[in-house]
Amino acid sequence: MTIPTFQNILLPLLKLAEDGHQHSLQDAMRDLANYFKLTEQESKDLLPSGKQTVFANRVGWSRTHLKKAGLLEYPNRSFFQITPLGIELLETKPSDINTNLLKQYPQYLEFIGSTDKDTTLVIESGCDTTVNQTPEELLEYSYQEIRTTLAQEILDKVKACPPDFFEKLVVELLVKMGYGGSIKEAGRAIGKTNDEGIDGIIKEDRLGLDAIYIQAKRWNDVVGRPEIQKFVGALAGQGAKKGIFITTSRFSEHAKDYSPKNDTKVVLIDGEELAQYMIDFDLGVSVVSEYKLKKIDIDYFEAE
Repeated sequence: MTIPTFQNILLPLLKLAEDGHQHSLQDAMRDLANYFKLTEQESKDLLPSGKQTVFANRVGWSRTHLKKAGLLEYPNRSFFQITPLGIELLETKPSDINTNLLKQYPQYLEFIGSTDKDTTLVIESGCDTTVNQTPEELLEYSYQEIRTTLAQEILDKVKACPPDFFEKLVVELLVKMGYGGSIKEAGRAIGKTNDEGIDGIIKEDRLGLDAIYIQAKRWNDVVGRPEIQKFVGALAGQGAKKGIFITTSRFSEHAKDYSPKNDTKVVLIDGEELAQYMIDFDLGVSVVSEYKLKKIDIDYFEAE
């Protein structure tokens, strides 16, 4: 079964509280996962931010909607309990609870931004019945879509740039990631070395305690295992143990599966990863807008 929408969770969640006892959100998520017969993977699927599971986010928002309608209350932190209004609704034996049904409650209309329950609502916060994602999901998946599009635009630009620019870009990115000290120092280190497939060398840290050897290929073709093996051989010829192979294209599965038999460590960065790193470290991009998603600090309000 697929992960239920937050609206699909409304009725089962309210029924969990039908006994009138206090229920913890954690226990409710476990019981609901069993009710919906979620697989272990479905229970663990994360939002794009990786900070919360999709299912936990949807259960949390279902609880919020029921509370805003006056059907649930929060007697203690992380606990919920049914209200007389909630019991009254369950006594009608509803076949479903959705946001349209919740609009019969004035306090819910206030929550979604309207005081007239007869008004046709266009809800932009994920509350409309045509929208089955929570506000966090809408925000995170929209952000991910924008980021994916931006990454492709970046990669197209990188592929169109001259080879010298690509080498400069690699230097700047590695420095922003914490390698090589300053741009000036890294620039001296990465120049063409003519050493059997080694395109450059950069310090692992500001003190230069170790060196990382680099191969940077502005290719369109898939990079296969033989190219990685040649690079590992070139590292061995230099007595090097660490290398980074960067390409604007992608690596074959055989290339990604290749593991040197010695203790040489090689990191592969394909075009997509390169573009994502450029976004993460603000290289070749500029900030247009910035949003901070905040939540209430319960400890602050419970402090003596």
